[in-house]
Amino acid sequence: MSTKHEEMVDQLEEILEKNRDAEKGYKKAAENADSISLKSYFEKKARDRKSFNDSLKRELVANYDKIDDDGSFGGTIHRTWMDVKAFFSGDNDESMLEEAIRGDKSAVEEYEEVLEDTTLPSSIATLIRDQQMKIRTDLNKIKTLEDLK
Repeated sequence: MSTKHEEMVDQLEEILEKNRDAEKGYKKAAENADSISLKSYFEKKARDRKSFNDSLKRELVANYDKIDDDGSFGGTIHRTWMDVKAFFSGDNDESMLEEAIRGDKSAVEEYEEVLEDTTLPSSIATLIRDQQMKIRTDLNKIKTLEDLK
């Protein structure tokens, strides 16, 4: 495998990792949310991230001989811990929602980085674009949830 190819696969595996973390975080946020609307929103986001990963994993397996789906990336462990800690540091719905927005903005940027790779198989590029668009759409709709304070 070429170095460029390995880097691209590593980026896709990192998206899998972050989506797993986001799924767990959204499930936990749903458990802790006071607002029924926000609870429902977080539950939907958890299902979306699981669905994102199921689809991405199928494409990776179809396009590459081997993927590392176990998880741990050296630099990601600390960042993930900090994200989870920050996500639940606030005791209220507003702080959980703000952290979810921050996480989704970060995800959009990471998806953008992956899409810059012109060697990305078209099926994976399409999937990544669709997932990124879904996250962007959610970010645009989230303004209504901010009014639930």
